[in-house]
Amino acid sequence: MKVLVSGATGYIGGRLIPRLAEAGHTVRALARDSGRLAGRFEGVEIAEGDLFDRESLLAALDGIEVAYYLVHSMAKSSGDFAKRDLEAAKIFSEAARDAGVKRIVYLGGLGVDGPKLSRHLRSRHDTGKMLRFGGVPVTEFRAAIIVGSGSASFEMLRYLTERLPVMVAPKWVSTRCQPIAVRDVLSYLAAELERDSTEHAIVEIGGADVLSYRQMMMRYASIRGLKRKLLVVPFFTPRLSSAWIHFVTPIPSSIARPLIDGLRSEVIVRDDFARRAFPKIVPVGYDDAVRRALDRYSTIGPETTWFDAYDVRKLPGNFTGTEQGMLIDRREATTHAPADKVFASFAGLGGKRGWLYADWLWELRGLLDRMVGGIGTRRGRRSETTLRVGDAVDFWRVEAYEKDRLLRLRAEMRLPGYAWLQFEVSPLRDDETCMRQTAFFEPRGIFGYLYWFCVLPFHEFIFGNMAKRVVADAEAAGASERG
Repeated sequence: MKVLVSGATGYIGGRLIPRLAEAGHTVRALARDSGRLAGRFEGVEIAEGDLFDRESLLAALDGIEVAYYLVHSMAKSSGDFAKRDLEAAKIFSEAARDAGVKRIVYLGGLGVDGPKLSRHLRSRHDTGKMLRFGGVPVTEFRAAIIVGSGSASFEMLRYLTERLPVMVAPKWVSTRCQPIAVRDVLSYLAAELERDSTEHAIVEIGGADVLSYRQMMMRYASIRGLKRKLLVVPFFTPRLSSAWIHFVTPIPSSIARPLIDGLRSEVIVRDDFARRAFPKIVPVGYDDAVRRALDRYSTIGPETTWFDAYDVRKLPGNFTGTEQGMLIDRREATTHAPADKVFASFAGLGGKRGWLYADWLWELRGLLDRMVGGIGTRRGRRSETTLRVGDAVDFWRVEAYEKDRLLRLRAEMRLPGYAWLQFEVSPLRDDETCMRQTAFFEPRGIFGYLYWFCVLPFHEFIFGNMAKRVVADAEAAGASERG
């Protein structure tokens, strides 16, 4: 089929696109900024458009049979997200009708319609109704918390559990929920293309377990090996809860507030249509879903990560701080060296060549790693001139490699958390090239934070000078080639 995926830069859309392409469908990815998708999906057409611009939507939907609607205004608007969602859905439904689209597939939220349904969940249901407004058949999947990297609800729960040995929580932690693994959500979304559907349908999907949010947090802590206690405080209002989450987690109160409102509503599957319509899909339980989510850092392949859902280009040129739950050290440099020379410079790091600056400190870090049972730097590189996804580079592993554009290395030394080192190169005007070097660290509990702030003084010394040497090396290579 010819398929359009809106929300292609999000963690659901970014994972769904490769699945659809591998299944043989012709996929077109829609994004407001097509540059964020450049080179990311092989064999996928990229369309630039805005959900509030009918003409750009008509162009993107031209020739499309099935359109996936995987967007949400909550994270993009500080105003009335519900109103924006309805407006965008109305424009999309009309454009889909006029473009001759045969079906719309939408991912919304669980919950029973009625006066007790939260404003957030009611907005998700109303969006589904508005998508049906244009007359195109809509399959609306409704899910509770999606367990996977990038899900705001899951990340909120995860960060609260990771960061607080003693958690103070409101009464909504006793509310029942039916969480579902992101892989199972993707299976349902992809399998919908195989179903012969000509009518509107609401499909409630959930995992194998029904749990309270308290149980979810404590089971998460057990899986992570964290000792946690949870105290329920009755005076926590939604406003106080969102302010507390804003303070403790990377999720701002503007997003936390509607999420908390939603968490107060029971969200469990009450209709077995999903089981009857998709008998081959057997969702996993919560524990398995969490383990899969935590294992994402060790996965080599096309799956999305935190880095894909967040546009690091929005950060200042040089940045050290916290963003979206990650501790970040970013360096940016502009040079007249060609992009391919800059890429070759940082793609050749490690092994016998070393890291261009303070190699003795890298060797010392490797030695310390070996002393605590880690791998150290003894692995070197498979090749001094070429790389591929999965290659070892000293105590790093190549997680993403796009020639002349991006290299991401995942740390495999022993750490109280997960770490990545990412390099990007992009051509600018006036024959200039921009090189971005970003170190990401996702801490594991309080010791992760202590580790980061202990090594932070060395970052200026090591990472700052390494970025400068990468650029200087590229400039020398470019001058040698011209000479």
